[in-house]
Amino acid sequence: MTTRTDCLQRDAQDPLAALRDRFDLPPGVIYLDGNSLGARPKAALARAQHVIAREWGHDLIRSWNTAGWFDLPKRLGNRLAPLIGAGEDEVVVTDTTSLNLFKALAAALHMQATDGAERRVIVTERSNFPTDIYMAQGLSGWLDRGYVVKLIDSVEELPDVIGADTAVVMLTHVNYRTGYQHDMRATSALAHAAGALIVWDLAHSAGAVPLDLNGDGADLAVGCTYKYLNGGPGAPAFIWVPRRHQARFTQPLSGWWGHAAPFAMAPDFAPVDGIGRALCGTQPVVSLAMVECGLEVFEQTSMAALRQKSLALTDLFIELVEQRCADHPLGLVTPREHARRGSQVGFTHPHGYAVMSALIARGVIGDYREPAIMRFGFTPLYTSYTEVWDAVEILRDILDRQDYDVDAKRDAVT
Repeated sequence: MTTRTDCLQRDAQDPLAALRDRFDLPPGVIYLDGNSLGARPKAALARAQHVIAREWGHDLIRSWNTAGWFDLPKRLGNRLAPLIGAGEDEVVVTDTTSLNLFKALAAALHMQATDGAERRVIVTERSNFPTDIYMAQGLSGWLDRGYVVKLIDSVEELPDVIGADTAVVMLTHVNYRTGYQHDMRATSALAHAAGALIVWDLAHSAGAVPLDLNGDGADLAVGCTYKYLNGGPGAPAFIWVPRRHQARFTQPLSGWWGHAAPFAMAPDFAPVDGIGRALCGTQPVVSLAMVECGLEVFEQTSMAALRQKSLALTDLFIELVEQRCADHPLGLVTPREHARRGSQVGFTHPHGYAVMSALIARGVIGDYREPAIMRFGFTPLYTSYTEVWDAVEILRDILDRQDYDVDAKRDAVT
């Protein structure tokens, strides 16, 4: 049986342990919520101060050129690209995940329509992150051309649901509640075999699991930078458009940053060639600068090394919870199979909200999602094996003593 001493030894032998020092983590806190908001890279504070005091405060508007502000979305996209299996000039960091998903869906539907396909169905999961469903519903209703959003309840339904009427399959690669990870290659091939395009949401994948968008045959993808990529709260998201689709990629948010000659100030829109056509309006420079601090840390390691530690951390957490909390009504909702698991673990409990609130009060920060799921995210860049042991010990103590308030007011849980 694993002991705390075993965990201390694993930390001492961990080749990624030094990366923890790149983050500013508060003392007395075990942070297991990097799947919602990544920890702050230490470099971010100095970077923000420099951007605000020097680039904005001193150099003013000149910084669009002298500090490279104008090129930030593409420069960051190229630094992010290796983490998701994208090529150079296939990614831009810009806008929000929801806005980028709107662009990707609109582009995919337009590509199908220009091919003359009478396809009007967008397939997605009922358990998808709600805003993804809302964006699909909003776009299909606004177009008013007979588009419908078809919701499935399990991945096993996909072969029967994807058919001649399917325009787009829209899936989140790692499910935000359960941590279930789709087989991207097989699912993309399934969509293509039926003549559909596939759009992937990588919000819970980018920076957490190895990805190969080009190799796995994806068509378009979006994701956020404020979770595992540690870009900061509300940091700009990203959108990936492979070279094979860039000439046909068109989206209705045709702002001046996506124009072929933005400073010509022409009254008619002409899209720029390449990934720049996924851009819209003026970019949030300070927020973009913070994203770079997170990406710099990833250049000190590899996704293969991060994945190896991620699986070890989540295996350990599952093992310890099931051993040390065996007398309590906990139910694992996350797949045990490595190929189907992201970098998070969810357990149900009849009083999950109250238990999570008690954990947070004791310094173990996870989060809660309906129905009754306590969700724990494991970020290999800064999560230690000993923290996993200590978190489970605190959970065991709370459950054994029933030290939680079942009548607690349901405010937002971190």
